[in-house]
Amino acid sequence: MATRQRHHNDRVIIGGASGFWGDSSIGPVQLVQSGRLDYLVFDYLAELTMSLLASARLKKPEAGYATDFVTTAMRQVLQDVVRQGIRVVANAGGVNPAGCAQALRALAKELGVEVKVAEVHGDDFMPQWQTYRETAAPTDMQSGLPLPAQLVTANAYLGALPIKAALDAGADIVVTGRCVDSAITLGVLMHEFQWSAQDWDRLAGGSLAGHIIECGCQATGGLFTDWRDVPDWPNIGYPIIECAEDGSFRVTKPEGTGGLVSVPVVSEQLLYEIGDPRHYILPDVICDFSQVHMTQVAPNVVDVRGAMGRPPTDTYKVSATFTDGFRTQAQLTIIGHEATQKAQRTAEAILARVRTRFTQLGLPDFSAAYAQVVGTAQCLGPHSPALDLFEVVMRLAVRHSHKEALQLFVREIAAAGTSWAPGTTSGGGGRASVSINLRHCAFLVPKELLQPTVALDGAPVALPLACRADGSPELSPYPSGPELAPQPHWVPVPLLRLAHARSGDKGNHSNIGVVARNTADLPLLRGQLTEAAVKRYLAHLVQGRVTRYELPGIGALNFLCEQALDGGGMSSLRNDPLGKGMGQTVLAMPVYVPPEHPATMQ
Repeated sequence: MATRQRHHNDRVIIGGASGFWGDSSIGPVQLVQSGRLDYLVFDYLAELTMSLLASARLKKPEAGYATDFVTTAMRQVLQDVVRQGIRVVANAGGVNPAGCAQALRALAKELGVEVKVAEVHGDDFMPQWQTYRETAAPTDMQSGLPLPAQLVTANAYLGALPIKAALDAGADIVVTGRCVDSAITLGVLMHEFQWSAQDWDRLAGGSLAGHIIECGCQATGGLFTDWRDVPDWPNIGYPIIECAEDGSFRVTKPEGTGGLVSVPVVSEQLLYEIGDPRHYILPDVICDFSQVHMTQVAPNVVDVRGAMGRPPTDTYKVSATFTDGFRTQAQLTIIGHEATQKAQRTAEAILARVRTRFTQLGLPDFSAAYAQVVGTAQCLGPHSPALDLFEVVMRLAVRHSHKEALQLFVREIAAAGTSWAPGTTSGGGGRASVSINLRHCAFLVPKELLQPTVALDGAPVALPLACRADGSPELSPYPSGPELAPQPHWVPVPLLRLAHARSGDKGNHSNIGVVARNTADLPLLRGQLTEAAVKRYLAHLVQGRVTRYELPGIGALNFLCEQALDGGGMSSLRNDPLGKGMGQTVLAMPVYVPPEHPATMQ
């Protein structure tokens, strides 16, 4: 590959080309065509993705990686990447980094370019699972329950050191299996600036840079609360970060693209899928984001600084999946007057009929059944307004220990088309399919049980040991600013008028970050968005505890809601299994303000 100097000697410029496996193919092309990049990074992996890749490899040994990375993304840009001297890091290796690397080498040969490809291995914990289970008796990190004997996948979240080592050795493209999403960026920065593995504040800053761009366009206006302010959705720009040696960075996007990079947008993304902002645990560092502050330094350019770090823990988190029966779901569109009531009665009729058949056949009941009338704001629970809609979608999602029981269920859905409510239509798509119900669990293992390795075009690369310090000191009581209680004469407005919000998932937990539009309103928000108040408002969704944290640097509150997602993304029967709408639900919560407050004028 051609060598090149950085575009700016004091900064490393990195483009975030993918936020998940299935993201748009325009990202890498758009970023490479900007002509500004030193590095292009791709994030592909989620818990469900790992299970899908493991299943694919069982059927076909050469599979098991994110094929789109090779066949679409790199095919589009590899020649330009080589010409511009851009280096690439991707966790597209899934459960088969070697297969992904080999496919890249074949593509490079086909396109007539030369690249050095490195693979990172060592995240697969399955070979050690049974021995570890018998000796350590691990429990699930969230539920505290014993883990099942049989797992489908078990992959540790590795850190940035293997990526740094691969780049230090001269790799042009680095392909990893499971690693923390932000590590693909941190590894780049550790290589470029030769940061020490004990340079905690810089490592925290580099991790935050990776966290901001790991979800693609969420850093450039995607999912932004004030969505009307985000221009040109079809051409939304993918994020670019310009990182300095001290760990600070700027967030921007390619010139001439759509989207929006602003302090509120980047603040929302900082809050995405975190818990305690002072104790964000990664393999390389424990981050403290509570004092991070942001400045709009130019249109679509936000400066971010203030991350702090502490030594990491002596464990890796292992993300695992296991099978638990079967699942399916079906939908019917119902049109006409009293559509909501017709949909509810239809769902009740289907479940009653199928349960009768189960009894006749000696089958047990559903292990779970969830009926929802989509369009009626059921996500608001008891706060939902009474709506007499003319068109709704009846959605039924169910789980069962027996596959044949769910096959019977999907057959009975069709009867609704002639048996019950007028205006019932399927919307096409045919009979629903029955699939294995995969569930997620997570546990901790000592770092010494995993030995990551790096190979560069088949040759081993020396790799330093991961830091194994025990970075779990007692934290001082969480500081909080002044609270302002509502007065009797104050009037209600939706929280949306006072704040932005972003929500995300971690297993069965959801976090909801709330960013004040005006920091002067923080005392008012603290006084009303208490843990107890948010728990009451979300009681129809959240079965566990709600904990509030504060990020004074960006004027935000973060709520960690436990047992909030019906088991989490893979097994949840909800229409919103990842909690993407929970932030929107909280923004509907009424808060009280003085009559003269500007929010009353909107």
